[in-house]
Amino acid sequence: MSKNQPTFGEKAIFHTQFFFRKFPALPYIAKWLCISIIIGALVGTASAGFLQSMEWVTNYRENHLWLIALLPVAGFLIGLLYYYWGKDVEAGNNLLIDNIHDPKGIIPFKMAPFVYLGTIATHFFGGSAGREGTALQMAGAIADQLTKPFRLDRNERKILIIAAIAAGFGSVFGTPLAGAVFGLEVFLIGRIRYNAIFPAFASAILADWATNLWNVKHTHYHIDFIPKLEFLPILYSILAGVAFGICAAAFSRIIHWAGSIFKSKIKYPPLRPVAGGVIIALAVFAMGTTRYIGLGVPIIVESFQKQLPLYDFILKMIFTIITLSAGFKGGEVTPLFFIGATLGSALSLFIPLPFGLLAGMGFVAVFAGATNTPLACMLMGIELFGAESGVYVAIACVVSYLLSGHNSIYTRQKIGEAKNKRYESQEDRSISDFL
Repeated sequence: MSKNQPTFGEKAIFHTQFFFRKFPALPYIAKWLCISIIIGALVGTASAGFLQSMEWVTNYRENHLWLIALLPVAGFLIGLLYYYWGKDVEAGNNLLIDNIHDPKGIIPFKMAPFVYLGTIATHFFGGSAGREGTALQMAGAIADQLTKPFRLDRNERKILIIAAIAAGFGSVFGTPLAGAVFGLEVFLIGRIRYNAIFPAFASAILADWATNLWNVKHTHYHIDFIPKLEFLPILYSILAGVAFGICAAAFSRIIHWAGSIFKSKIKYPPLRPVAGGVIIALAVFAMGTTRYIGLGVPIIVESFQKQLPLYDFILKMIFTIITLSAGFKGGEVTPLFFIGATLGSALSLFIPLPFGLLAGMGFVAVFAGATNTPLACMLMGIELFGAESGVYVAIACVVSYLLSGHNSIYTRQKIGEAKNKRYESQEDRSISDFL
């Protein structure tokens, strides 16, 4: 063989380099697929454990209602935990969003056990909260520990946290497509970060798969009748979307206002959930019902089966706002599902659409308006209720998103694309600037 002829190894290197030049996305896909597999396995397992824990504490509380009297004590312990050892993770979901906009130090791993314990205690003793916030914070804290082992740079770390949010959301609700888009959509209103699209979808799908491998079951919802697409049903859907958008804006505004009241009136943070716990416990015993505490999933299911009264969504809103603004832990999203579904069911008193369809529309549309994530909510509606409801769900989500204005349950969201000309000069500002 001539000395000038390339060796087998040199040929292999040449062909490999040529292959990667021809398909430049392959190294990116290989790297993020590896990371997404780890995120999916860890976050999916964490979500499975969390969902099982939530089911157990909910059932135990409902069979031992005297525990609700201890809600102020639980609130005090949660307050102490975060005041003395958790100030750096107290911002919760807003800390995740801040690190997407401007990555700084690695998110402390303690965020995961702290929010898990806080949420379990909140539900065990009768607070009204959700689970999305906990799932997202657990996912973010777990995934961010991969930054150093994989030597991720600043921009790659942004993608990592987006993928973690997608995995947490997709696995806790059993909606991987909605989870992926939620991760891409939630931090910047009106824009999507497409360089994170593969990690977000891969992580959400794998995390949901991992959760299912643990035999964790998600709640199924069914809409009995969906009318044919015609002018009047579409018009009614727009009117319903207006109501959902106003509800979403009201919830976002009031929960931030209530939080500021607790902070201004009670200077020592651990005492704030004590006050909130006293209010919630007294209200539950005075009303003689646990209908408006916890996740409220049975009531959400009920809203698809019959027409509910108007006061259901109002009372759930009050219980949730007091619980979360006082400092208890948990998410806002499942309560928003409750509020939207029961509002939609009640709207069938005035809007001639099937109450099941209106419940489904409200389920996702109030959430869309309160989080400024209409695309994720459309996909969620399709994943949960079927493609037949897609157009009605989309109309409600878009109208709610537009009508809710620049309000959000997440104060660190930034305006990427203003909803109307009035706010064009406010782009790149945070929601907190408008509160």
